[in-house]
Amino acid sequence: MKYYIIAGEASGDLHGSNLMRALYQEDPIADIRFWGGNLMQEVGGTLVKHYKELAFMGFVEVIANLKTIFNNIRFCKDDIEQFQPDALIFIDYPGFNMRIARWAKQKGIPTHYYISPQIWAWKENRIKAIRRDFDHLYVILPFEKDFYEQKHHFPVHFVGHPLLDAIYQRKPLTRSVFLAENQLPDKPLIALLPGSRKQEITPMLHEMVGLARSFPDYQFVIAGAPAQELAIYTPFLQQPNVSVIMNRTYDLLAHAHAALVTSGTATLETALFKVPEVVCYRGNAISYQIAKRIITLKYISLVNLIMDAPVVDELIQGDLNPIKLEASLKKILDPAHRAWLHDQYQQLESRLGGPGASARTAKEIVKSMR
Repeated sequence: MKYYIIAGEASGDLHGSNLMRALYQEDPIADIRFWGGNLMQEVGGTLVKHYKELAFMGFVEVIANLKTIFNNIRFCKDDIEQFQPDALIFIDYPGFNMRIARWAKQKGIPTHYYISPQIWAWKENRIKAIRRDFDHLYVILPFEKDFYEQKHHFPVHFVGHPLLDAIYQRKPLTRSVFLAENQLPDKPLIALLPGSRKQEITPMLHEMVGLARSFPDYQFVIAGAPAQELAIYTPFLQQPNVSVIMNRTYDLLAHAHAALVTSGTATLETALFKVPEVVCYRGNAISYQIAKRIITLKYISLVNLIMDAPVVDELIQGDLNPIKLEASLKKILDPAHRAWLHDQYQQLESRLGGPGASARTAKEIVKSMR
């Protein structure tokens, strides 16, 4: 059968790659065409457009790139119509994917949404479009099933979180090999995860790298994002205890002693590696003020949202400053607090349903077509 997958971000590329592997297990002769990234391309199929051409974050940035976005939507519709898939699979990326889904539903193409949009955070009125435009919805957070089924009476599949698949399937390196391969000193590592988009990386690293002088006994290691060039990170490598490793975030987290993490999926990834973390976020001032008035959640990190408690510190906008960041880092280096965090992370993992999200989703997709 023919599958068309649309993933518009780095996290979607990761989960899309695991879903593709599972689809090939269920349907060995699957013909897959996709929007995604390098990880999906490594699995097989045909890459149509790379997600690095699609990533626009924030209200102001989206407005500035409207022409490109509309051109991509037009091109995507034409490509789908020419391919005529048996299943159209959307992975997160709601601003783009929900536009395509409405058109596809009218064309009679079966629509599947894997990793549903976070309408529980904002734009809850999108439930009307979801009901109208999607045949199947696969949710990955434990509270989402109740949100859709009890509050909005829309049946969904809770498949568990695909990050567990990605983490459990990786082949770990020993610490000595990892340090040697990346020419790192034998110091405790503090991972810096400044995000995957250019407009967030620079402001995040200005704050994160600023701590390095205050912690000379630690090596601060920047996790270079897959879609970025090394050049964007080089201005931050002036200090001897600051370095960068490209495209190896999971290897870094596996050996990190602590982490400073830009809000997003990376906050949950860091927790699943059991790394004590501080969550950081500073965005465009106008975009932030708009979002602040729309989003009513108590927390911005997935860790705190799933646990419904302030498990990890969140330093947002004005709170992301050298004094508070240093205090929060010292806090997660304290042995007693680290032990408490580890226990909280164990509880977090148990709530996510265990590994196998990709396989469960692929099985449901193929079964729906048979």
